[in-house]
Amino acid sequence: MHTHSPRCTFVSFVILFGLLLSAVTATAAAEPKPNLVIIYTDDQGYGDASCLNPDSKFDTPNLDRLAREGMTFTDGHSSDTVCTPSRYGLLTGRYSWRTALKKGVYGADRDCLIEKGRMTIGSLLQAQGYQTAMVGKWHLGMQFDGSLGKRDWSKPFRQGPVDRGFDYFFGIPASMNYGVLTYLEGDRVLKPADLWTAKKPGLLKADPASYRITPPYQAEFFNGSKLGGPLEVAADFDDVDALRVFVEKSKAWLDEAVKPEPGDATKNTKPFFLYLPLTSPHKPVIPAPEFVGKSQCGAYGDFMVETDFRVGQMMDHLDTLGVADNTIIVFTSDNGPEKTYIKRIPNFDHRSSGIYRGGKRDLYEGGHRVPFLVRWPAKVKAGSTSDVPVSQTDLLATMAELLGTELPANAGEDSWSFAKILKGDTLERDVPLMHHSSAGLFAVRDGDWKLHLDKPKAPKLYNLAQDPSETDNLAGKHAKRVRELKAAATRLVQRGRSTPGAVQKNDVSWWKQLTWIPKPE
Repeated sequence: MHTHSPRCTFVSFVILFGLLLSAVTATAAAEPKPNLVIIYTDDQGYGDASCLNPDSKFDTPNLDRLAREGMTFTDGHSSDTVCTPSRYGLLTGRYSWRTALKKGVYGADRDCLIEKGRMTIGSLLQAQGYQTAMVGKWHLGMQFDGSLGKRDWSKPFRQGPVDRGFDYFFGIPASMNYGVLTYLEGDRVLKPADLWTAKKPGLLKADPASYRITPPYQAEFFNGSKLGGPLEVAADFDDVDALRVFVEKSKAWLDEAVKPEPGDATKNTKPFFLYLPLTSPHKPVIPAPEFVGKSQCGAYGDFMVETDFRVGQMMDHLDTLGVADNTIIVFTSDNGPEKTYIKRIPNFDHRSSGIYRGGKRDLYEGGHRVPFLVRWPAKVKAGSTSDVPVSQTDLLATMAELLGTELPANAGEDSWSFAKILKGDTLERDVPLMHHSSAGLFAVRDGDWKLHLDKPKAPKLYNLAQDPSETDNLAGKHAKRVRELKAAATRLVQRGRSTPGAVQKNDVSWWKQLTWIPKPE
């Protein structure tokens, strides 16, 4: 009789285990990388989605579909409360107040806020073999040749999306109220913005300061209107067409992105990333004619109905192309609703901030708690919900983890990965969040506690689990908690990062809005 020694049995086991491990590893390696589509609305409040606000005065069936087929983050935040800094945080995973921009936003024509060489979601994914595109509103600064009224529109512009991680770009440079209103593609101006216009009275009766930017335009420079100064504009630009144009360009790019390789009947296996920052419902509030009157909330509600429809067009196109199952759609907004939300409460009984206090520019939750929906049919459980606090800065680290790569020390300093949550695992946030107002002031969030740091001698402390509307200031009852949160905020600022890792430098060492940190001698 032939017998096996224990040693032979052990060796056989090791070999068998190694083969199994190799098979599992090969299977994992062969798993296709997920596509990514980020749809970014402009000034949409938490309550401007019917899946988040049962009392909404308009329906958003396509946003509701995203929630129904994906995961709703009920505690999702923009990294700032206005356009430019939030977009910086979204793309870089770093708080914008670490740069030279300490408050407010950029115009259309200036140096790009994202410095050359800094990693963005686009450049991260390019390095991972992705095709990358941006279609929509940039608003991070780009440089045009010449100055106001003295442009050379034939020359390429500089420091735009194709220089910051995107293979393809089609869009506009900034919010429409900043001018240079013409479509850009790659690094070129498609039509000279050699005419002049200004803000014109708009459709939103509840907001007398609302405006439109629409033909006819003027050939000669003029001083503008009582609503604002002169704006450079191209003859073929019409504000009401922007959403339709952006969606059509996005669909056309996707068609090319998934085309079969030459000589290969299968789909192109190279993954794609599309960043689609829309211009709605930011002013000008301009629903296309077919959407006027479709809500119970005036022109603003109609504009949100159109916005939802455009999201649906993108979802349907991914279905048509057969790529929806392994495509991550992230839907979120750059900040809370414009101040017109205040008048919509008595006029339409609609609360754009939902149950939250404040809106755009504010440190209160309404300024930065925004819709945050993620659909990924291949991995994310349909109809799931997470109440873990997440920020748009977290998207960079999340994608890095999903792709099995690590961020360098000088990238994504404020990016905390929630990849495990998407896969259904339990995960608690162990990194504080910093909130930032348009005036450059701060609040810090850790767990259920949020401390407003704008008035160091009169701090405001709220327990968001018990008081999400921030009405009951508990600072006087919890002095120790105030001290702990101030210390956490100080560490977060001074280490140049909120995540673990090597200490990094802020672009400026100290500035006056750090009201709770003494100025260095």
